[in-house]
Amino acid sequence: MEAAVPGGAERYFTRWYKPDVKGRPCEDFCVLQHSNRRVAICVITLAEAHPLLQSGKTIKNINYQISANCSRLQNKVSGKSKRGAQFLTELAPLCRISSSDGDEYTIYSCIRGRLIEVNENILSNPALLQEKPSTEGYIAVVLPKFEESKSITQGLLTQKEYEEVLLKRRNAAS
Repeated sequence: MEAAVPGGAERYFTRWYKPDVKGRPCEDFCVLQHSNRRVAICVITLAEAHPLLQSGKTIKNINYQISANCSRLQNKVSGKSKRGAQFLTELAPLCRISSSDGDEYTIYSCIRGRLIEVNENILSNPALLQEKPSTEGYIAVVLPKFEESKSITQGLLTQKEYEEVLLKRRNAAS
């Protein structure tokens, strides 16, 4: 039997996890950090245990309008130095996602940096979030400051550490 060939997300990105963001159980996010050593570009996605990825959830709406004066869709980036990019803190909301059962989830940046792009494709095809969360269903792309690129993973968990968190949750539930 042949071993599976790793896809782009597995081959070129390191997975980091932020569980229970803002103290909300199971609202976990995954930060895919590109392996390019010069630029630590990061892709923000839903982690596999996020409630939106559990069976039975249907995404009703995705909204990048954060407040009356702030829409992530208005983020206009230009040039090599990414002028015009909105600056994000770790707990900056990227979007709000509502499900057909009435639940609403705020998706957070999890890292400090400049917002390079949001995934507008999920607006017209929200199922991508659930079907391909690590690839076409990503939430946003964030570029940390170069001098902070080494420290952005502080406070994030490795894949192994995250699996331990999931195991503890399963054991606590049973």
